[in-house]
Amino acid sequence: MTNVAIILAGGTGSRMGADRPKQFLPINPADQSLQAETVIEHTVKAFEAAPSVDEITIVVHPGWEEYMRHLAQRNDWHKVKRIIQGGDERYMSSLNAIAAHLDYPDDTNLLLHDAARPWVSQEVIARVTEALKNHEAVAVGIPSTDTVWEVRQDFDRDLSKFIARIPERRTMWRAQTPQAFRLPLIRDAYQCALQDPQFHATDDCGIVRRYLPGTKIIIIPGEEQNRKITFANDLR
Repeated sequence: MTNVAIILAGGTGSRMGADRPKQFLPINPADQSLQAETVIEHTVKAFEAAPSVDEITIVVHPGWEEYMRHLAQRNDWHKVKRIIQGGDERYMSSLNAIAAHLDYPDDTNLLLHDAARPWVSQEVIARVTEALKNHEAVAVGIPSTDTVWEVRQDFDRDLSKFIARIPERRTMWRAQTPQAFRLPLIRDAYQCALQDPQFHATDDCGIVRRYLPGTKIIIIPGEEQNRKITFANDLR
């Protein structure tokens, strides 16, 4: 069984308001004597250090492949085997990564992880790969401590938003990554999705859940520190 970490770094990070994708912005170290490293360097290093991860594939925004190769060489990442181009939307980056591994054996696992989650711990990675020994779909999440509203917009009047439903908080979890799957499973889910003219999804678990509804996606506990960088305040 081979575990391949897929680092999804194909986004533009437009909400960050920076001059480059957020995954290539530096994180200033607490020790100012150390060199600042980019977000993606922190992310890749976590999987490079994980004993249960065999290979790493990095999916980058078009035009950033050469810079990513420079970072891989500078850090001497031995597990990074592929640097490939992403798509305009997140699912396209996942699809490109899946396509790049179609010649791998069926017992290959793909761990799809957001490049903008640089603080994923070794414990979370280990729990995911351990769960993959017995399950073909594994998700990471944490229980929501906030009440969650389902909100709709009043198109008949003044376009104001209103609360349509309040789900029970005890059933609400906040999704994190990695989201991990046996290769044939995620391949088949995307093949089904691409046949659907109404296809839309924000993450890979959503695609498996919709198009292979008989698949049980096991949840393992994540960590608060495994948060996603979206805005400039998150980076600070």
